[in-house]
Amino acid sequence: MTASANAPVLALLGEALVDRLPSGPVAAGAPLNAARHLHALGCEPLLVSRINPADEAGAQVLAAVVGAGLRPDGLQFDAQHPTGTVDVVMTGSAHRFVIQPNVAWDFIDADLALRAVDAAPPALVYFGSLAQRHPVGREAIRRVAGRPGALRYLDLNLREGVGDQLALDTLAMADWVKVNDEELDTVLRWSGAADVAALMVSYRLQRLIVTRGPEGYASFGPQGALLAEGPGVPVPHLVDTVGAGDAFSACLLAAHLQGKAWAPALALANRFAAALCGQAGASPSDPASFYPPWQAALAALPSRPEGAP
Repeated sequence: MTASANAPVLALLGEALVDRLPSGPVAAGAPLNAARHLHALGCEPLLVSRINPADEAGAQVLAAVVGAGLRPDGLQFDAQHPTGTVDVVMTGSAHRFVIQPNVAWDFIDADLALRAVDAAPPALVYFGSLAQRHPVGREAIRRVAGRPGALRYLDLNLREGVGDQLALDTLAMADWVKVNDEELDTVLRWSGAADVAALMVSYRLQRLIVTRGPEGYASFGPQGALLAEGPGVPVPHLVDTVGAGDAFSACLLAAHLQGKAWAPALALANRFAAALCGQAGASPSDPASFYPPWQAALAALPSRPEGAP
């Protein structure tokens, strides 16, 4: 199953880079990870990022984009800054990131990004906080996300270099927000909000999705009302959790864009993310065998009621 010409279009803005894993380098970055899953699940994502095609990492990212069947028209080329790289330091199945500064995706050009997005106006714009650490990239993401007409989905992804003001300013740009439980605690502390309800009212959020790792997930609507929650999914052969949150977002957004009901979509996204934790890194080693069961499961989800968001 691949995206069709009339599949929903969504734009994903931010970092495309190479993760240097103990097992070797792989093309990654939250927007690229999510875009690959979305395409495999039947959507038509537009990745807006920036690389240096003359360096080894840039060539690897470009090959990954083309190899995944993604549209290349959102990629920008930069001859002055290196393609982004991240050293992924593993401790058992846990990990931490060492992210290089002043790389190509820090300098996403706003005019080029708007031109790419306006060529096929998206139903949804996905973005994070990390690619806004530099003023140039920040302007590009905020100009694209500020366009009217698209649902704005923030996968916060707090990383080194993202401080309280940047995170809170980014939160104010979003309609829907996904955070993990640690990020939620951090945002509540930074914002001074007493609880989820106060945070959602303060930032006028329509939905808040909280992933809790082995403890499952929860989703909240306006005024902090609990919409759905579910338990964690055991991973019999846990390899690592790199990219699990990106997989969750991708599956949830694919279901939403294809008109599926919210609670079953969340449950499927949770299982999809858990399945990825049995793989090394943020993408499956054998896409041809990994994706078909999830494509079938997504197609079998019930449709959301008419008029439901």
